[in-house]
Amino acid sequence: MANRRLSMRKIKEVLRLKWEMLFSDRQIARSCSISRSTVGDYLTRAQRSGLKWPLPEGFDDAALERLLYPPVCYVPPEKQELPPFEEIHRELKRKGVTLQLLWDEYKQAHPNGLQYSQFCNRYRQWAATLEVSLRQSYRAGEKLFVDYAGQTMELIDPTTGDTREAYLFVATLGASNYTYAEVTLARDLPSWISSHVRALEFFGGVPEIVVPDNPKTGVTSPCRYEPDINPTYHDMASHYGTVVIPARVARPKDKAKVESAVLVARALDTPVETGCAVQNPIDDLFAC
Repeated sequence: MANRRLSMRKIKEVLRLKWEMLFSDRQIARSCSISRSTVGDYLTRAQRSGLKWPLPEGFDDAALERLLYPPVCYVPPEKQELPPFEEIHRELKRKGVTLQLLWDEYKQAHPNGLQYSQFCNRYRQWAATLEVSLRQSYRAGEKLFVDYAGQTMELIDPTTGDTREAYLFVATLGASNYTYAEVTLARDLPSWISSHVRALEFFGGVPEIVVPDNPKTGVTSPCRYEPDINPTYHDMASHYGTVVIPARVARPKDKAKVESAVLVARALDTPVETGCAVQNPIDDLFAC
C-alpha cells in the first residue's frame, strides 16, 4: 500500500525545523513522528521546486501542494523517451554511480519520461539480454585446442583436373596461439589420430590437456559432465601422457582459440596435402 501524503501543515513544519531551526533529518523525523526517508523526500521536493524559508505571504496550502506535487502529464508508454541503456550500463561501472543518480539526470532531461521503478525495471530487463563472457587465460603448455573446419576444401588434381573434398584439421596452443594446420582426405578415426600425432611432433611437446570439439570420431557420447571418449583416442592420450577434455556441446567459446585459428587458416585458402603451421596469425603465413 502506498504511503499516505502528509498534510501541508506538517510539511510546513518539516521545512521550518530544517531551515529555521536547523534540525537534522533524524531530529525532524522524531519531532514529527515520521521516517527519515519521508523527511528527505519532502526536503528534496522543496529544493527542486525552488522554495525558500520563510514562505511568501499569502502562500496557502493549495499553492504549496501544487509546487511540491506538480500535475503529471500522462504520456503513453509507446511515446515515452527511453533512457540510453548502453550508456547507463557503462556509467554504472564507475565508482559512486547509482541507478537513482542516473534516473535523476534522465528525469531532468525528460520530465515526462519513466518513473524510477519503471526505469529500474526496464534497465534490468535490458541487462538480462546481455551475453556474459569471461576472459580466459592459459598457462604455457596447459591446453591444446583441436578442431576441423566446418567447410570442406577442394583439391584439384593438376593432371586429370578431378576434384575431391578435403578436410582442414587445426590445432592451437592456448597460451601462445601457435597453430598447426593440415588437410586430410578423410575425417575417420585413423585420420583424426594421425593428425594429432603429426601436430604433437610439430610442436615438439605434449600439452597437459587436449580440448577437442565433439566429433563422432573422437567422442562417442558427448556429455557435459562425463563424456565418453573413443577408446582409440583415449589410448593415444594415455600413450602421450595427456588427457582429453572435450568442450561443452554448442559452446564454441570453450574453444575460441581454435575457432579463431580456423578462420585464419580458411582465409588463406591454400589447399595442401602436407602439414602446415601458422606461427603468427597476424602474419597469416603458412610454413609447409
